[in-house]
Amino acid sequence: MKVVFLGATRGMGRALARRMAARGDRLCLLGRDPQELAKSAADLAVRAAIETPPVVPCDLGDPAGFAPALERAAELLGGFDCVVVTAAVFATQDELEADPQLALRLLTIDFAHTVAFCEEARRRLLAQGGGTLCVFSSVAGDRGRKTVAIYGAAKAGLSCYLEALDHRFHRAGLRVVCVKPGFVRTGMTAGLPVPPFAGEPDGVARRVLAAIDRGRPVVYAPPIWRWVMLIIRHLPRFVMRRVGF
Repeated sequence: MKVVFLGATRGMGRALARRMAARGDRLCLLGRDPQELAKSAADLAVRAAIETPPVVPCDLGDPAGFAPALERAAELLGGFDCVVVTAAVFATQDELEADPQLALRLLTIDFAHTVAFCEEARRRLLAQGGGTLCVFSSVAGDRGRKTVAIYGAAKAGLSCYLEALDHRFHRAGLRVVCVKPGFVRTGMTAGLPVPPFAGEPDGVARRVLAAIDRGRPVVYAPPIWRWVMLIIRHLPRFVMRRVGF
């Protein structure tokens, strides 16, 4: 595949990009930090024994740059048939409650700007007859919970959008893959209490890549989180008020 990848410089995104490059997919890396992009591209070249993938500046905080970045990626790859979005902002509930500006930034980037980027990608994929749009959401969006009220709200909106996108454009050839990671040991979660069933980035990447290949619309990673969240979604409200999950 020819893949435009927004967020390949860290954690799960980097692990997925490594797996895609290793099997021969051609990648163009998008991101806001030129130095991190260059490091990630060099890492992929060494690990997969390939030419250094091209990089294009693209900041989720600046929607004006979305269309030009995707246009440039298409030029460098000679078109693309897959777009992967793993980039996002994260902060704890306590941090977000203490800093309204940070909360607004997270809600804007993780929901509004991510949707805007996906809309640009969706239009380009459909214009050429279809393709795959794989976007990382989170299990945090599956149920309103005390510990992720604001972050979970952004991810709930994103998951809802991706499901609607699948319903609306599946027949037109758009394959939407919504990834819902549970707790994964990455730099984003460093310092947080590690719950049971915590995953590793490469394990998530392996599962996500299989979902992309099969066109599965929703993938939980690690897979046990599908069942954990099934239970959580069905807990009565009075129970959710008491538990600290």
